[in-house]
Amino acid sequence: MPIIGSQADSYYVAVTGLDRVESHSGYWPSAWPVECGGNRRQKSAAGRLDAADGSARVVTSRNGRWNVMVVEREPGQWYVGGTMAAFTGPPPFGWVQRIDVDTLQPLASSPELPCGDHVWCGAILAHANGSIMSVNGAYLHRLDPDDLSVVGERRLPANRAHNGLLALRDGTLITKDLRLEGQGGTTITRLDPGSLELVGEPLVLPEGSMGRIAADVVDGDEFVYVPGTEHLWQLSVGGDELALEPWRPRYRTPGGEWGLSWDACLSDGQCWIMDCGDVESVRLIHGTVPNGRYQAPPGRALSWRQPAPWLGAQRLIRVSLEDDEVIDSIEPFGTPGGGIIAPPVHVASHEMAIAWDSVNGGLAGVATGGETLEVAWHVDARASMQPVVFAESGELVINDFTAEGNDDLIVVDISTGAVLDRVATGSRIANGMFLSPGGERDIFYCSTATLARVAWV
Repeated sequence: MPIIGSQADSYYVAVTGLDRVESHSGYWPSAWPVECGGNRRQKSAAGRLDAADGSARVVTSRNGRWNVMVVEREPGQWYVGGTMAAFTGPPPFGWVQRIDVDTLQPLASSPELPCGDHVWCGAILAHANGSIMSVNGAYLHRLDPDDLSVVGERRLPANRAHNGLLALRDGTLITKDLRLEGQGGTTITRLDPGSLELVGEPLVLPEGSMGRIAADVVDGDEFVYVPGTEHLWQLSVGGDELALEPWRPRYRTPGGEWGLSWDACLSDGQCWIMDCGDVESVRLIHGTVPNGRYQAPPGRALSWRQPAPWLGAQRLIRVSLEDDEVIDSIEPFGTPGGGIIAPPVHVASHEMAIAWDSVNGGLAGVATGGETLEVAWHVDARASMQPVVFAESGELVINDFTAEGNDDLIVVDISTGAVLDRVATGSRIANGMFLSPGGERDIFYCSTATLARVAWV
């Protein structure tokens, strides 16, 4: 019987002895069962890292795959999921592996998972019913947690690449396809976690959506948040139906000087986003169908380092979750043609948001405790990944793609911006994938061709 809702919360505390950083209802009771650690996407890990008081040890696996994210099921039971960067040639496929935490070598591997010939980073999660769920391209798979054999397969209603997969508090799964400006409305699909049958009718947004979905429960009601091409959208979850709510702040105008938003972070009663995300490589991948497939190799055209297709500087935007007319924004760097491939994070306990400009370089802490947003510190780093926050010790872990072409991890003091440690991962490719905390003063690193684990001892 699935452990869902408040039952899952109680079970988590009993098993781990820890309070949840955020509600994990619908997930297997672990500290990191889903991307960003939970549906509010706060990327917050329990405990402390204390990197400055340790010595980093690195294990690197150059597996030649597009590694997207690592999640935990049972303590010490870790899974990595991803796709293949097959932009030309043989068809791409999704995959999941259960890995040895010390060597990063696979203990079990899924078969090649159909994806509808789309090339894009999907998602995996450890569900409350015990299964590992994987969305990749236009397919959803339910996998046995031990041998990763396919228990269920579902082709999704929208024949496009999907990004993001969450479990709601009743255990149902929710995902969406990715559409850029001018590509029609994004389809939001909800599914039963056992049969993978549709729950209600898919909801088509009035506009496209690039960023991954977030969700939260407020006063007993559950809401899903979707960043569109012009607005942020709120969907209420009622029975089998999803319904659009009147909260829909406009964060940009079409054809303006800023690009689209990636994922939202829900924190401190606010919705936090960064715009300028549909950089040239993203437009190239999603401007063709199947997404990311070409007759001739696109080469360096797929680099996120290409100049941005707009003039605006990178913005951090804050929107009240109670009043969609209360919007505040800041340009932490002020450099024209800003761009990102991953979303921001807000750390409520430190009244600090972290933003960056991947195209031009720069990492910033933005103080959020006052009436207006204020830049508190700058670091000369080129970040691109989904970071991890250790709020108790006040540390942020994120990547820095160096001028020499190495993708390092840096540990930054959230309050001051001081760089507490720098660690070479062995990766020569940076992208916008996910970092995950291992629970033992360690971080899993995912990128194209490289999987790594950094532990401080």
